[in-house]
Amino acid sequence: MLKIDWIDRYEYPFESHYFQTTVGKMHYVDEGNGKVIVMLHGNPAWSFLYRNLIKQLSPHYRCIAPDHIGFGLSEKPVNWNYLPEEHAKNLTALINHLDLKNITLVMGDWGGPIGMQYAVTHSENVERLVVTNTWAWPVNSDFHYIIFSAVMGGPIGRLLISRFNFLANSFIRVAFGDKNKLSQNAHQHYRNALPTPESRKGSYVLPRQIVASTPWLEKLWSKIVVLKDKPTLIVWGMKDVAFREKELKQWQNALKNSTTLQLNSVGHFVPEEAPKELADAVENFLNKTQ
Repeated sequence: MLKIDWIDRYEYPFESHYFQTTVGKMHYVDEGNGKVIVMLHGNPAWSFLYRNLIKQLSPHYRCIAPDHIGFGLSEKPVNWNYLPEEHAKNLTALINHLDLKNITLVMGDWGGPIGMQYAVTHSENVERLVVTNTWAWPVNSDFHYIIFSAVMGGPIGRLLISRFNFLANSFIRVAFGDKNKLSQNAHQHYRNALPTPESRKGSYVLPRQIVASTPWLEKLWSKIVVLKDKPTLIVWGMKDVAFREKELKQWQNALKNSTTLQLNSVGHFVPEEAPKELADAVENFLNKTQ
């Protein structure tokens, strides 16, 4: 087991695996046996986010949780562009490398569009979808996203993220429905995964791409119809400051074969704030859709 002194191995007791992408080594967790579940994090999280889901499901399922390049225990090259479509290519390469079949995708935040890119282009290999607070469509006409993308993706946001690790230090807590649900121990695992200004490029590139990646999101969303009948579980934190009930309804309208669990007191990071509720819901969903 990889020894990193800031990782609490009671919280995150998983063996580390690495896949060599074209731009650096991608770290991933691979626990358990059985049908495959791939869990995709967003910004500024990493596979640590899914630790409780992995613990509950790995006795009966094979749980794969990668860290996108630039996050978690993956390499953080300074000369890479960190565009979401490139993250999606890395995901596809990992899935192909591991020869994963009949996948259930679990997605939140940037894990949504990154995972959905795989799903719409390899729908025959995706059995089910689990969607937590995320999106996968153009938002360049929505003032809510335009402002966030402009501020956090502009010079001010880049300074705050690169120099002060703003998303890991501050945004994670702000994005919780109940701030007391984020323990100091867990919070440190997000902070410590991005320890230096040079390591935070992935974290400061993505906010701008919420709007800048509109052409890619347009192409992705134009293909969403291929997933409309896939069994889907939506678990939604209703106190999210980023993705609102409006976005929940868009998912429900697009994914017709979906069931929804609304968590009224939960914010953006559902797996961190409501781990047991999410794990039980996913386990029940998997049992019902075998």
